[in-house]
Amino acid sequence: MNLETTRSVVIEREMPHPPEKIWRALTQGELIKEWLMENDFRPAVGHKFNFQVTPVPNWDGVIDCQVLLVEPNKQLSYTWNALGLKSVVVWTLTPTKTGTLVRMEHSGFPAGKEAAYKGANYGWQKFIGHLEQVLARIG
Repeated sequence: MNLETTRSVVIEREMPHPPEKIWRALTQGELIKEWLMENDFRPAVGHKFNFQVTPVPNWDGVIDCQVLLVEPNKQLSYTWNALGLKSVVVWTLTPTKTGTLVRMEHSGFPAGKEAAYKGANYGWQKFIGHLEQVLARIG
């Protein structure tokens, strides 16, 4: 068993939208493409899918993923495997009086992978900002 300490990127934002609307943006491929990246996602436990970004030197731009948990309008989790690093993303939606508390946790960053951790932290801040823009636009 690997007892290596890992770190997580955690972002929490209260959004003025019901959980059902945010769930659509987290689980519908065309909407995911608008705020995150190209994908072949389906909200079905066990479904293997990819996120695809523009390739860069030494990386084909493919993130291999598999759906771990689907609790409609509450929680979504999938693996995130890229550049030799295996990690897990968990989305949790909690209704509030004015909308939904959205919690994203990307866990599994080992010690010594500082660049990957910092890159994920930067990337998710940007992605969640884009998610908020998509949510403001869709009905």
